[in-house]
Amino acid sequence: MAQTHHEEKALGRTYDLRLFRRLLSYLKPYKAQALISVILLFLTTPLALAGPPLTKAAIDLFLIPDQAHRLTTFEVYLSRGITWFGLDASRSQGIFFIALLFLLAQLTSFAVQYVLAMILQMMGQNIMFDLREQIFAKLQKLPIKFYDRTPLGRLMTRLTTDVDTINEMFTGGVIVVIGDIAMASFIVIYMFKVNWRLALVSFAILPLLIVLTIWFRRGTRAAFRDIRMRVARINAFLQEHLSGMSVVQLFNREDREQQRFDELNEGHRRANVNTVFYFAVFYPAVEFIGMLGVALLIWFGGGQVLSNVTTLGTLIAFIQLTRAFYEPISDISDRYNVVQAAMASAERIFELLDQPVRHTSPAQPRRLDKIKGRIEFRHVWFAYQNEDWVLKDVSFIVEPGERVAFVGATGAGKTSLTNLLLRFYDIQRGQILLDDVDITEFDPKELRSYFSVVLQDVFLFSGDVARNIRLGNNAITDEKLQRAAREVHADQFIRRLKAGYGTTVHERGAGFSMGQKQLISFARALAFDAPVLILDEATSSIDTETEIAIREGLERLMTDRTSIMIAHRLSTVESVDRIIVLHHGEIRESGTHQQLLALRGLYWHLYQMQGFADSISVAV
Repeated sequence: MAQTHHEEKALGRTYDLRLFRRLLSYLKPYKAQALISVILLFLTTPLALAGPPLTKAAIDLFLIPDQAHRLTTFEVYLSRGITWFGLDASRSQGIFFIALLFLLAQLTSFAVQYVLAMILQMMGQNIMFDLREQIFAKLQKLPIKFYDRTPLGRLMTRLTTDVDTINEMFTGGVIVVIGDIAMASFIVIYMFKVNWRLALVSFAILPLLIVLTIWFRRGTRAAFRDIRMRVARINAFLQEHLSGMSVVQLFNREDREQQRFDELNEGHRRANVNTVFYFAVFYPAVEFIGMLGVALLIWFGGGQVLSNVTTLGTLIAFIQLTRAFYEPISDISDRYNVVQAAMASAERIFELLDQPVRHTSPAQPRRLDKIKGRIEFRHVWFAYQNEDWVLKDVSFIVEPGERVAFVGATGAGKTSLTNLLLRFYDIQRGQILLDDVDITEFDPKELRSYFSVVLQDVFLFSGDVARNIRLGNNAITDEKLQRAAREVHADQFIRRLKAGYGTTVHERGAGFSMGQKQLISFARALAFDAPVLILDEATSSIDTETEIAIREGLERLMTDRTSIMIAHRLSTVESVDRIIVLHHGEIRESGTHQQLLALRGLYWHLYQMQGFADSISVAV
């Protein structure tokens, strides 16, 4: 498939030491838990490996005692322990004591591993919580331009799949591998201390295992990166198409979109099959190499037993330890894959966290005790990309309390004016002032608190009607909220709902008409009572009857505050103080409705065309 903005791009080398160190920094708040986990791992190692030394002791001391061979330190202390507990040195009591020790070791190991698992999982959940908090906080600070070019499904992957993968690294990767290394080290030290010749034979096949591990590591590194990339593509596709399902069905695109999803799904399946191949080869190969080592050990060690160079207990213990040795080695390779997957996810998470936040607050932001609402654009030039100018040398002043409407054809730059005023984007040239203060001198959050905005595409959150008007501002009392709804005539339909203001609102306001959603947004704007009001084509989706019903509410809404209206429907701007006509990003005309009609210019043509279109719609 061709590269599109929906596809996840591959990001450099998966393993990066600096990236790994940065990831480990999330352990700092939980270093006490991490330290306890490491201690428990070192404690559980001898407990888990108690079987082979106890087996050797049982055979060499009691089952087939061989006085010619020197006892190991462990066996010496074991013999003293039997005596200390008041047991005799008979075979039955000695074997019973060893069996009891083995049982106690396993029970203790179980208890330690339970505590270890609880600590690791709790630590992993806390790290996931911190990381998701940090990502979501970052997402709220990123400029709108970032969302224009980033699919939401990809961002959902960051917060879900990628964070889960990093959690797996902390709970089953970085710290647990220390236990695997400790276990392998314990086995090596014990084997060389008991019989260095058998130890050399046991580890003779280690080079084969190293070569196999390197091959496995290199193959899975690329495979895991590919899987992460394809998961993000699927998430982005699903988010977009599930949100736009009505359009898909309306234009009978089901079969075509199914085909596109099948292609994405097939790519994801192939990526996973690639990893299956490496796993299918690696683990049986490790098992085969381990059995090869056991075979060599039986051949060489059996000869030593027959020659009375070593004991049968030693040979059996070595066979057990050899099998146990390859388990942590195999686990280390598996942990490496967990780390590789986490690195692939961390690359993308940190790329998101490192995105520049252009709308930063100045070191000493300006604060105004009272906002009058004077707005000025001075020779403003703006382009979304490069020098494809959307606004060209735009200058105008809106006086406090004045009602100004901006009109023009689609793409003239009307909505861009409000985006710039609210600092969703920054201009390339010129200056924008609020009460004679450059808006870049305000903290963006403070700046936006001076505006009430009603948009064409009203977004309602899950919750209830009251929550969507209040938007978490507890200073808006129920009385104030309901009064605002009454003034814009939203109260009439809200009261008819099953639970009134407590009626549940589903995702994106499903179940509410466009007119009802916009009435709620009018109530929201009035409830916040900001000194400047922005209406961005706010009545474009409201039928004529509803528009007439809220016109009186709009008049009250605009009273004693600066109001900026962006409108396609010219009938909604006839009563404003001034109309500014934009054309191809430039101001072409300015005046009242009657003055602009008298000019017989752009506004007159727009008015005539819209009147003709309205007459056709009425006739139809």
